Amino acid sequence: MKAIEKYINFIGEKFSYLIPVMALLMVVVVISRYFFGIGMTYLQELIMYFHAMVFLGCAGYVFNKDEHVRVDIFYRNASSKYKNSINLVLGFIFLLPIALFILFYSFDLIGMSWKIKEISTEAGGLPYVYIQKTLIVLFPLTLLFAFIGLLYKFLWK
Repeated sequence: MKAIEKYINFIGEKFSYLIPVMALLMVVVVISRYFFGIGMTYLQELIMYFHAMVFLGCAGYVFNKDEHVRVDIFYRNASSKYKNSINLVLGFIFLLPIALFILFYSFDLIGMSWKIKEISTEAGGLPYVYIQKTLIVLFPLTLLFAFIGLLYKFLWK
């Protein structure tokens, strides 16, 4: 199980390095548009691709670190055992079905996109939309691996 945790942490850490790159690219886009009158659609789309990579790739990492968004009214001051129990129960109720649903239905979308080699609909956009759509699989996979790690820690610790 340590291998799964290392895998998730590796992916999350590496994708998180894209955040300052996105900020820098956005500065370039803004300066080029408003100071030089040059539109960079391809760069804007690249920023969207990086954002997708960060969001989809870091979801399991954030869950694994227990830093995901939730309402902490009853959770904040609770014991570790209570927190793990809540995460486990709600993981079975919400995370598992949603992650499996997204994983199952994303394959048709990704397959169709690769089949037609989908490109951007914007003039000057990137011709790699099919690669971006492939990233959808990262979201449920990293979340499922993180949940399996939580399950292992809780049940077999």
